[in-house]
Amino acid sequence: MADNRMAGRRAGSLVPLFSIPSSESWGIGEIADLPIFARWLRDSGLSVVQLLPVNEMGDGQTSPYSALTAMAIDPIYISLRALPEFIAWGGESALDAEEADRLAAVRAAPGVDYRNVRELKMRCLREAFETFLADDWQRDSSRAQAMREYLEREQWWLAEYAIFRALHTENGGRHWIEWDVPLRERDATALREAQTRLERDILYYSWLQWVAGEQWANARAECGDVAILGDFPFMVGADSADVWARQDQFRIDASVGVPPDAFSETGQDWGLPVYRWDVVEAGGDEWLKLRVRRSVALFDGFRIDHLVGFYRTFVREQEGQTDFVPPDEPAQLRQGERLVAIFRDGAAAVIAEDLGVVPDFVRHSLASLGVPGLKVLRWEREWNAEGRPFRDPAHYPRVSVAMSGTHDTETLAEWWDAADGEERGRAIELPALAEAAIMTDETYSPRLRDALLTTLFGAGSDLVLLPVQDIFGWTDRINVPAVVAEHNWTWRLPWPVDVLRDEPDARARTEFLERLARRTGRSRG
Repeated sequence: MADNRMAGRRAGSLVPLFSIPSSESWGIGEIADLPIFARWLRDSGLSVVQLLPVNEMGDGQTSPYSALTAMAIDPIYISLRALPEFIAWGGESALDAEEADRLAAVRAAPGVDYRNVRELKMRCLREAFETFLADDWQRDSSRAQAMREYLEREQWWLAEYAIFRALHTENGGRHWIEWDVPLRERDATALREAQTRLERDILYYSWLQWVAGEQWANARAECGDVAILGDFPFMVGADSADVWARQDQFRIDASVGVPPDAFSETGQDWGLPVYRWDVVEAGGDEWLKLRVRRSVALFDGFRIDHLVGFYRTFVREQEGQTDFVPPDEPAQLRQGERLVAIFRDGAAAVIAEDLGVVPDFVRHSLASLGVPGLKVLRWEREWNAEGRPFRDPAHYPRVSVAMSGTHDTETLAEWWDAADGEERGRAIELPALAEAAIMTDETYSPRLRDALLTTLFGAGSDLVLLPVQDIFGWTDRINVPAVVAEHNWTWRLPWPVDVLRDEPDARARTEFLERLARRTGRSRG
């Protein structure tokens, strides 16, 4: 990790942006809330925040991995309180009684109510846009000039996204494969006509991205020395601007998944389109390079999601058969290292999600390329040694990321309480747990939580990342893989992020983590 914002021994937290709303947010964590959370991290001796994807989600979707664009920020994260046009329109006082009641309800809800949050925000953003048109765009104000500069600077991805988004709305949110043939097949005449017909909507969707981009740049600057790690999803949805614009590069008659692993005995079918890797390579890997360019503009580094898929993609055919593409190890190695080079050379810092069924040659490849993989404590055992003891994190390689879990795993508290006697017996042999005299029959407790955190902070890995739930010892899940459930992707902190410094439990965590970070050489203070 060469960039000075990520170099050396550091510790940070994994949290979705949607999980950290403030008191003024509209029922979901927003861009302007990120620096507030970063201040709490900094107080705690932590200097990295790892986010889940912030790409715009498809209609009715709640998973950040179900995106209709690889490039655009979801407008649901725009902070209306920081938007001049919303304030000029009248702000919250301009809401009618029904809307004010809905806003109060989404703020008070136990989790993110995506449907109501999105409907409320998009209604107000449309009003704010009309205000912008009247007060700025038509008068060519300084804000209008700033947006024109943005349109010119970002047209390499924005133009494609904005017309897709306008067409998607015009077609009632239907999948692009259901559009009229000329637009589905991107006929040049049909696209020119759409540009004229939908000029106002195209400008609206471009304006939303300008607003989101301005807020993101401000938030990133306000985060100061707290680095922001993004997430680079393996794929976007079939109904996306990217697949519509590059139909020759993807198969939508098959889907990406994973073979049986620790998360699923039968494997998973993600329902995502499949890369035509031969066409992608013939085109110079352009789309991936553009995605890296966009990620570098937003983040200090990123996690490569489903790293093994870039070496070999697990394809599920409609008839039920499965296979890997490319089919053989030499071809998989050549492809993976070509693509990883794009990520590594284009970004300041990358880490690789290399969990699940990952062949040894992929792990050796990552090590030779100097790309940190993930070391999740519960799975790091000497599996071939007698008794299969846990590996002491102090012996993890420097070029790795020590973690208590990911957004896909159960929390530390859930893991411990479900572990059998053998697993607990081996875990308490770890030095920090042995020093704390943890017993195998103990239920999860604050002292066990802190012994596990101490173990991880002492890791040889340069970077330690902890899901925020594990910092506190909570059992709340971000999502359960391979399960469709209403509670997935809705979890929020139990307190508004702007009162973290005042909450006794959060203050106690700050004091503990700050001492631990200093003692293990991870504090940046």
